[in-house]
Amino acid sequence: MIDRDIHLAHALLVDGNPLMRSITSGQLRDAGIGQVTAVGKVREARMLIEQRHFDIVVCNREFEGSLQSGQDLLDELRRERLLPQSTVFLMVTANAKYHEVIEAAESSLDGLLVRPYTATLLAQRIQEARHRRRELGDVLKALDNGQIEVALARAIKRFQEKAPFAGWCGRLAAELLLDLQRPADASKVFEKLHAVQPSAFAMLGMARAQIANGDNSAARRTLAQVVQISPNCADARDMQGRMLVEQGDFEGALTEYRAAVEMTPGCLLRNQHAGALAFYQGHKADARRWLEMSLTLGVQSKLFDALSLLLLAMLRFDAGDSPGVAAAHEHLGRFCQRFPDSARLRRLEAAAGWLVAHHSQDAATAAAGLSELSAQSGADDFDLETANVVLSLWSRLPDSERQLPAHVDVVERIARRFCVAKATAEVLAAAAQRSEPALSLIRRSQAEVSKVAEMAMSQSLRGDLHGAVHSLLTEGERTFNAKLLEMAVAIARRHEAALPDAPALIGRATQRLQASCRASTHIAGIQRSGRSPGGLQLRSRAAA
Repeated sequence: MIDRDIHLAHALLVDGNPLMRSITSGQLRDAGIGQVTAVGKVREARMLIEQRHFDIVVCNREFEGSLQSGQDLLDELRRERLLPQSTVFLMVTANAKYHEVIEAAESSLDGLLVRPYTATLLAQRIQEARHRRRELGDVLKALDNGQIEVALARAIKRFQEKAPFAGWCGRLAAELLLDLQRPADASKVFEKLHAVQPSAFAMLGMARAQIANGDNSAARRTLAQVVQISPNCADARDMQGRMLVEQGDFEGALTEYRAAVEMTPGCLLRNQHAGALAFYQGHKADARRWLEMSLTLGVQSKLFDALSLLLLAMLRFDAGDSPGVAAAHEHLGRFCQRFPDSARLRRLEAAAGWLVAHHSQDAATAAAGLSELSAQSGADDFDLETANVVLSLWSRLPDSERQLPAHVDVVERIARRFCVAKATAEVLAAAAQRSEPALSLIRRSQAEVSKVAEMAMSQSLRGDLHGAVHSLLTEGERTFNAKLLEMAVAIARRHEAALPDAPALIGRATQRLQASCRASTHIAGIQRSGRSPGGLQLRSRAAA
């Protein structure tokens, strides 16, 4: 028997071959494992792992006839924190190529089994991994209890003392430091890990720390080194793509995501990101292929973003695929039933409903739907994603309707509100399919925002601090533009001693920021979270 508690363990076996699935299930039960669940597809495994806890996962690396692999599954689960640290993950492969062994090791794999192997060897690998988990029990227990600082302290102590499994503790400590927004400390740990054993993982960690610390130039250099050393490192391509998105270089970002998807065609998130970027860049065939793949890989997954369904509905609309549009609308309706309190999902479903009505030539319903969405452009919770949705629908109106004063006014209101940085202005233009009327309105609004900011800075330099703050605050309150409001706060705080009413002005601006200038959740289809209303910090996790 592996250990005295093995009968309480629940194992998940993922193997596409029915015969091997049956044999391995028997081997796991013979080893004393109490419960064994067996599935034949990566998609099924991902769903089960998202919904239930497994103590042990034994997964094939190769799946014949499928774009997905066990390595894709493990990488995605680790990256999105969907696999508990306490879970043992063993990979089974028919090949033992050097680069595959390195790739498996860098993804925190607990063991690699090469076929053919014996039941004794399988039990031995599980025993070794569970022993490692018991040795690290104090760290894992703190993590499970949400005691992040305690887990960090214990992991760093083991790493510094070079205790058993010090490398694993170092990796964990570096990840926790990034989570705690301590990038400088995380970078030091990644550097020490790299010094002990050079690896793409450690270099990617250094790049992530550099990005979190605002040093994008250093991050670009580090990522270039990773790609040079390991050309097939999809994570490096992924990270480069995210940096380019933040800079507003969506075509460059698409190039990186295209490469990442080609390396990992079974990765749900990368298919979604590449598909969304291709949508905004007008590469409709690529966008539809990748978004359709996302739908196939796991519409029920926690990683699936409902926005992908709406983008797919628009692409089907453009191709004249009425049944496809209706199917996407029905999918979004089911999402709304699952999450009835989600205002975001209701907006996405309403937008898809507009596409259905427009395709069926129900002019009255279509007009009412677009008017209702457009009327929300002055609401506090109207965000960049919804703005992009409205512009995408607007761009699909007939030319004659697009020029109506009511529709022009909506585009102007959206542009004045969301032209806070190059990236947001570019994605607004992309959402409107870069039509000349929309581009003109967006560029003009962008210039107006910049002019207000420049005039306020000139006033400030001339000593008219009160006038500078008031002009920014007045225009910011009128347009809900986060850039202007944040500038008003910055000037008032910097010159608080010279402004008697500075606290009141800061309070007004902050109140409007908190009410109406929420951090952008999406840009170019990639979900993000910002540290401030105008902030552009990215995150990868996509959710319904």
